Amino acid sequence: MSRVIAVTNQKGGVGKTTTAVNLAAGLAASGQRVLLVDLDPQGNATTGCGIDKQSLERTTCDVLLGEATALEAIVPVPSSGFALLPANADLTAAEVRLLQEIGRELRLRKALEAVRELYDYVLVDCPPTINMLTLNALTAADGVLIPIQCEFYALEGLSSLLETVKQVRNTVNPGLNIEGLLRTMYDPRNRLATDVSAELTRLFKDKVYRSVIPRNVRLAEAPSFGLPALQHDRGSRGAQAYAELAAEVLAAHAPPVPPAGSG
Repeated sequence: MSRVIAVTNQKGGVGKTTTAVNLAAGLAASGQRVLLVDLDPQGNATTGCGIDKQSLERTTCDVLLGEATALEAIVPVPSSGFALLPANADLTAAEVRLLQEIGRELRLRKALEAVRELYDYVLVDCPPTINMLTLNALTAADGVLIPIQCEFYALEGLSSLLETVKQVRNTVNPGLNIEGLLRTMYDPRNRLATDVSAELTRLFKDKVYRSVIPRNVRLAEAPSFGLPALQHDRGSRGAQAYAELAAEVLAAHAPPVPPAGSG
């Protein structure tokens, strides 16, 4: 059974795309079949996978508008062992056109129906805002992974996103759950960061991943090489942190082990 996870936060600059790309690489390195869907018109996930977003024949835009199937638009990311449904600035036009369409929030879900069983995990990198593209991701997803930087305004933006998730659950996707909250760009020397981290843990308990993503130069520079951090510098702290996150995600979805002597 495949699982669709929307990686989203309406606040920009929190490591959302970095998380989507590196979690995809980490899951693929663990033997999982992974599809990464770039649903951000900036196309940063596409670029971060080493794909030239200006020379794409088909993109997420074409898929959402029904001008191509997901299977026709998916491209391999050979260096990292996963597949990508790429995007570029054309996706902005798709969002505008979708506003006039009936069933507009269901486009991604329907497009993925034909391919999701080819993968163990489908990760959707959302734009840093709550718009029609994000709504499509939330409608298609089984769970929501929220990267969150431990800073002053973190909790304020989080409450708005959680309200949106609740509304989607109550209307078009009753099975939508919070996958987990991921602390990113974390610096333990920063008192505010440690305070916000503690508050997140107090409020959301086991919904906060144990894995913490540090501020890390290798992690930050990896996209400029068109590589996830695991391929850019596997031994870096950032790469190791995402490897740990991948293991944690896998463990959360592993089937329960029957008690000893139960068979």
